[in-house]
Amino acid sequence: MYCTFTQFHDTIYTMNEKNTTMVSHASAKMLKKSFDEICMLVAQTNDKRLITDFFECLFTPAERDDFANRWLLVKEIDKGTTQREIAKKFGMSLCKITRGSRELNKEHSAFRIMIEKLKHT
Repeated sequence: MYCTFTQFHDTIYTMNEKNTTMVSHASAKMLKKSFDEICMLVAQTNDKRLITDFFECLFTPAERDDFANRWLLVKEIDKGTTQREIAKKFGMSLCKITRGSRELNKEHSAFRIMIEKLKHT
């Protein structure tokens, strides 16, 4: 595995006293720069295995599940599945589903662009 990206994980987050919420100690500018770096690196990488390994290093299994669950809901919305059906099928809140639907329907939506890319692969 390619687990060399520890700076992000080691310096940006610590758990609060209940160990349920991530609290950032980095400035918004530092976080944006870090996020932009990740996006740039992924965009420049054509190696699916490297990206998978990178995400497995960067995210916990629960975070990866949440990430994948959000993509599932976007694909379901695109298929025409109702929000209530999605909520029942995946145990998601209507609020999260509504947000996904709103994002998918925005002009020049990144969700829509990625859905179209998926359809053409």
